[in-house]
Amino acid sequence: MPAPKAPPIELTAEQAEVLNDLVRAHSTGQQLAERARIILSAAAGKGICESAAELGIWRKTVRQWRRRWEKADASSGVVERLSDEPRSGAPSVFTAEQICQIMALACEDPERLDVPISQWSQSELARQAVKRGIVKSISHGSIGRFLKTGSDRRPACSGRNGPRYCGAEGSGRRLFGGSLSPHKNVVHGRLRTCKW
Repeated sequence: MPAPKAPPIELTAEQAEVLNDLVRAHSTGQQLAERARIILSAAAGKGICESAAELGIWRKTVRQWRRRWEKADASSGVVERLSDEPRSGAPSVFTAEQICQIMALACEDPERLDVPISQWSQSELARQAVKRGIVKSISHGSIGRFLKTGSDRRPACSGRNGPRYCGAEGSGRRLFGGSLSPHKNVVHGRLRTCKW
């Protein structure tokens, strides 16, 4: 005997409008839009299997978000009900602004900053970040992790006069690890351009 069909979720007109807006908006993240589609599908009377097949996702995902919607506080907003729960683990030690300042420091010419070296090392960047008051303490490993991941995405930082760029305005300074060149600032990792 087949399992009974999950009952439809009842939505207020306001909730349905917000969910439809989330699905249609180009700026909505894909996870949030998918979750909104799950709830709209459930409100249309579709079961778990039918919704999963229509959306091309696992039944477990549909079941989870239907359950989370139903268990959430009815007075909370639609986006809050569809948001991820807080993750376990220690909170971040460094803010996005601190990471951005360290990245900007890495793009500066050390000789221009009166640092007696021609190229940056992770250890020297860590010392200078502490000396300049960017952070209270930091390891060279953390610096390396920021530099490894920081060049792959744009930092969400901006200065008083708009976005912050490394080095001279629009200079596109290169960061290079491994063999060193006198024309490049050095950091451990792949060749990358330091222009965000």
